[in-house]
Amino acid sequence: MADTSTRRTIAISVASLLVALVVLGLKGLAWYVTGSIALYSDALESIVNVVTAAVALVAVSLAAKPADAALPYGYHKAEYFSAVVVGVMIIIAAILILREAWLGYLEPTLPQAPVQGLAISGIATAINAVWAFVLIRHGRAAQSPALEADGKHLFTDVLSTIGVIVGLVLVYLTGWAVLDSLLAALVAINILWSGWTVIRDSVGGLMDVAVPAETQRVIREVIAGNADGAIEAHDIRTRQAGKMTFIDFHLVVPGAMSVADAHEICDGIEAKLREAVEPAQITIHVEPEEKAKHTGIVVV
Repeated sequence: MADTSTRRTIAISVASLLVALVVLGLKGLAWYVTGSIALYSDALESIVNVVTAAVALVAVSLAAKPADAALPYGYHKAEYFSAVVVGVMIIIAAILILREAWLGYLEPTLPQAPVQGLAISGIATAINAVWAFVLIRHGRAAQSPALEADGKHLFTDVLSTIGVIVGLVLVYLTGWAVLDSLLAALVAINILWSGWTVIRDSVGGLMDVAVPAETQRVIREVIAGNADGAIEAHDIRTRQAGKMTFIDFHLVVPGAMSVADAHEICDGIEAKLREAVEPAQITIHVEPEEKAKHTGIVVV
């Protein structure tokens, strides 16, 4: 059965999909009443939000599954694949927006119903701002790349929408219709950057990037402080997959030490590491003293 944190993550993912659908409806209405290309670009980005929220829901549900014979290390990386899909969808949306911006630039028209359109867009933006904060905060707390990526994209959407609203006010005040298309192009460029950062961060997880330097320092301190009886620990390797931290290293013990005593040392180190880095999967390879490299953590 999934733990409380996992159940909450899945519940937030479901809510995120519902919020995305509501915001899409509002932004679609804002575009419909104004005919603005900039608001069209904003609505199109909300379609991406719906897709990414659905993908994130599938990913966090899959990542919550326990390890099995097919995937003995678990399903944690499913969230990284989700974030890559999100990034690709964002880039596709940006390309579609650039196309509409170019067509609008060739034949500029002044948007209609300014007050209604901007009011509807403002409500949608307020909803997105609140929800982006919820997603980023919970995504970091639960170490969920999918939720955090969704929240960061949503926050980017909030910033771009604010820019669109300010720009459209200028369009209505100046009567310069071509500014509508230029705003849409700026939104597209902003979305492209957002898509690139999401893909870049996700690829790091897929490539088994090491945990942050501060976490590595904690791991080394825990090993050094709880390996009494051993000689040294070397070849310490770490990687992050979703919320799971993987740690493996070689532990050198005296050649005369019994297997039972060496196993007891390993159990003690594992227990302390799990207290310091949760959740974690730990693999310790025990070696005799002639295997010491004198380059790792010296215990005695």
